[in-house]
Amino acid sequence: MARVVAHLGRPETPQEAADRKAESSRRYRSSKTFRNLIAALLVTVAVVLVVVAAVPRGEPAPRPEPDVVALTADLESDRGRPVLTPSLGEGWRVNQATIEGSGGTQAWTMVYVRSGESGFLRIAQGFDADEAWAGQLLDGTRATDTTTIDGIEWNVYRPANPAGTGNIEYALATAAGPDYVLVYGDAAPETAALAAASVTSQIEQLREVP
Repeated sequence: MARVVAHLGRPETPQEAADRKAESSRRYRSSKTFRNLIAALLVTVAVVLVVVAAVPRGEPAPRPEPDVVALTADLESDRGRPVLTPSLGEGWRVNQATIEGSGGTQAWTMVYVRSGESGFLRIAQGFDADEAWAGQLLDGTRATDTTTIDGIEWNVYRPANPAGTGNIEYALATAAGPDYVLVYGDAAPETAALAAASVTSQIEQLREVP
């Protein structure tokens, strides 16, 4: 017996029945597709949250310190002269050790930083350099006086505008045979003096280089 459709007031025809069933099936499939889409989206979000939660937190691992001793040995072999190997004592670490160039002069430069604190100190050996090279690195600052450390006389620099010299607040410089040595940074004068004292023997050896 044909189904009586309320809004038609008569039994539906076979075609109307087929259309009704097709529409019902279409709605069901559409609803199921939408639910599947939502479920897939929720699964994706859950996976992302798990991955994010699994990523380790905390500070990145500090990069290893340059091997100053090994680098110095190679440089001494290449240059045929002593190369600086300073020591600042406990609490300081080498952050960088490399050959830098400024104004046509190459320099063996080490950057020391204090672990867990601010402040830095550079020790540079300008190869075949002179006082003009030091003044260039210090933005034209001239020596204000001198000081003697372990029998070595050093020129003392106190830049009036540290911001214009890369935050350099204090510097020591001295001739070392064919080279020129510069100790500079924002560390205290006492720390700069300690670094200068640690290279006394190498400066004396350089002064003997013909």
